[in-house]
Amino acid sequence: MNRKTFYLLFFSCFFFFGKKSNAQIPDGAKPAPTNIHSNDCPCIFSDNRVLFRVAAPGATKVQLDIGKLYNMQKNEKGVWSVTTDPLVPGFHYYSLAIDSFKFADPASESFYGTGKMSSAIDVPEAGADFYTIKNVPHGEIRSANYFSKTMNTWRAVNIYTPPGYEKDATKRYPVLYIQHGGGEDERGWAVQGKTNIILDNLIAEKKAVSMIVVIANGNVTAPGGATGYNDAAMTAFKEELAGSVIPFIESNYRVKIGAANRAVSGLSMGGGQAFYTGLRNTDLFGNVGVFSTGLFGGIGRQPAAAFDAETAIPGILTNPQSFNSKLKVFYISVGEQDPRIEPTKKIIETFKSKGLNVQFNSFPGGHEWQVWRKSLHDFAQRIFK
Repeated sequence: MNRKTFYLLFFSCFFFFGKKSNAQIPDGAKPAPTNIHSNDCPCIFSDNRVLFRVAAPGATKVQLDIGKLYNMQKNEKGVWSVTTDPLVPGFHYYSLAIDSFKFADPASESFYGTGKMSSAIDVPEAGADFYTIKNVPHGEIRSANYFSKTMNTWRAVNIYTPPGYEKDATKRYPVLYIQHGGGEDERGWAVQGKTNIILDNLIAEKKAVSMIVVIANGNVTAPGGATGYNDAAMTAFKEELAGSVIPFIESNYRVKIGAANRAVSGLSMGGGQAFYTGLRNTDLFGNVGVFSTGLFGGIGRQPAAAFDAETAIPGILTNPQSFNSKLKVFYISVGEQDPRIEPTKKIIETFKSKGLNVQFNSFPGGHEWQVWRKSLHDFAQRIFK
């Protein structure tokens, strides 16, 4: 495809994207909750199959990429459509491939979570209402900026304050610092993770104590560009959190201080950050939550045999009593269809055999937001009590 053809197709497709087709929504299907405004599709059937439509009359081939690639079919009006296999409940990123060029679907909300803005569909889970807005007192997600000494720049942070924060100017709260995964930033837990809704509901049900939740950007580059789980990258993250984020929060919000009143947790990459930072700094954090980390293995490039817990956290196997006395909660979770589950279970067995107090839970699903929402829901009920 030459450049002229590409631009003609691009503008043709996006002109028609904004138009609703005359096709009716099928019986038994409902618009997805992630649709923009009054768009009928994507629409979800009772068995969790999803119908996608897009008007692109100038295209010669259109595909849906939702982890699995589907070829869409074109009707006489230039509207392409496809119905997927049943999707597991939860949050799914997807894109439209139009003549091999990938686009976000303007019919759906877009989210930052794959290293770029991507369309996504949230498939409701029957019986799971813990992340549904209810008629209960609501807290707030606040956006702020702090100066990072590590990065030498201003950075964004999102802060959840619980219901009643503004009413009692004397009350102080414990703080959960929660980290996103790779390809995400401070928007992940605030948007995809539905942190505020989960905490509002738990607090209203008296299943969790009122707490502040800090959602910072964990993409911290060490001098020389070191990233990942090496010591240089973990040191940079710890410096960011302890040297810039925590002082900003404790200077601007009414928080309780001391390790017992701080928790650090995270998903995937953020789970590895929480593991290293929390367990290496029990003077700062008395509660540690690790969700779906690939640190223990199961993701190909990090085989289980390569992880040495004692080297990573000196004393965790040889002096577990020290960690037991300092940590109120040490929690690990993973999805039951996540390839990380077997290495995670193996390290749990190792920890317990050495006498380390560790709490473990697993949830149906793979490496996905539904598992992480449930992990937060579970972890938040265990801390600060």
